[in-house]
Amino acid sequence: MKAAVVTTFDQKPQYQDFPAPTPKTNQELIHVLAASVNHRVQAQADGSHYTSDGQLPLIPGLDGVGRLADGRLAYFVTSDPVYGALAEQTVTDRRRIIPLAADTDAAKVAASMNPAMSSWMALKDRFNGDLAGKKVLILGATGHAGSLAIQISRYLGATTVIAVGRNQQKLAQLPADQKVSLLANDDDFTTAIAANADADIVLDYLWGEAARRTMLALLPARKGHQLLTWIEIGSMAGAALSLPAAALRAVDFTLIGSGQGSIAPQTFLRELPELARLLSQGQFNTASTTLPLAQVTANWTSADDKRLVFTMNEA
Repeated sequence: MKAAVVTTFDQKPQYQDFPAPTPKTNQELIHVLAASVNHRVQAQADGSHYTSDGQLPLIPGLDGVGRLADGRLAYFVTSDPVYGALAEQTVTDRRRIIPLAADTDAAKVAASMNPAMSSWMALKDRFNGDLAGKKVLILGATGHAGSLAIQISRYLGATTVIAVGRNQQKLAQLPADQKVSLLANDDDFTTAIAANADADIVLDYLWGEAARRTMLALLPARKGHQLLTWIEIGSMAGAALSLPAAALRAVDFTLIGSGQGSIAPQTFLRELPELARLLSQGQFNTASTTLPLAQVTANWTSADDKRLVFTMNEA
């Protein structure tokens, strides 16, 4: 079969032949139709992600849409350390498969499921999906996952959504109630963030200096004992931050992480079918570019900030 293959971590995946997988006990063979590339997949392919065990060769790709042996269409999350989603065929644990409607747009679901999953799972796991009356601040709102987090927060009942991001053009286009630029000078940024000191939830895709700057503007401005739940999801702005201890002691503040390893597998299996259905219906969307898998090496990174989706010919 053809696949995107990583044989060395200092080179982009190469489109080449690779032995077809043989399902093991509790695995299902999947004929892949579409799979996406994102920062997490790129980190998998260059060995920099914290889950990497250094094993090579491997086919990258965390999820996708494909057909099962019985012809059903399904969304899947990969589980095999060698066989990822960017191949004509892959295998995964049967418990990581979610059936889809026969008329589902495979490329559309492949493009949106992973970035939508981050906020969907965080909010479902920590708040049971009920944001009625909540004010949500999204740090890193101009990224794919962040912009979907706005749509998802709205859908789950958030009263107010504040978008914080760096890309001025994308920030202006987001359907948020308020928008704060990370490029603003310190005084203007502090004033804008402090005006939203009554936020209930922060979805943080950035961490690093961006998160520190936001915390130091937000926390001192809070009054009373209203709980602020800060959910750390990504680290696009840095892997660490330095924060005064007093900033945490002065307010009712909970800092938690959400991602692979922090949410139980059974929670993913319980909550993802509804998300897949909503994506299939076009409830949440992200801009994407669809290309044949044969072009994966030349297009491993997106030139226009759209989500990259690679498709395979259906047998």
